[in-house]
Amino acid sequence: MNELIEKIKEMSEALLVDAAAQAEKGNKAAGTRARKVSLDLEKVLKEFRKASLEQSKQ
Repeated sequence: MNELIEKIKEMSEALLVDAAAQAEKGNKAAGTRARKVSLDLEKVLKEFRKASLEQSKQ
């Protein structure tokens, strides 16, 4: 579960950097990267939810 938390943290930071670059500088490539990371982050968050539910049952 700690691995998932670390992965979420890293992906969130990457998303924020790219989203800021798009918003502040109009960097289209950064926007594309941010959208891709957001989709990947969604998958990891679902994994976290499952792991969290399993851990709470124990």
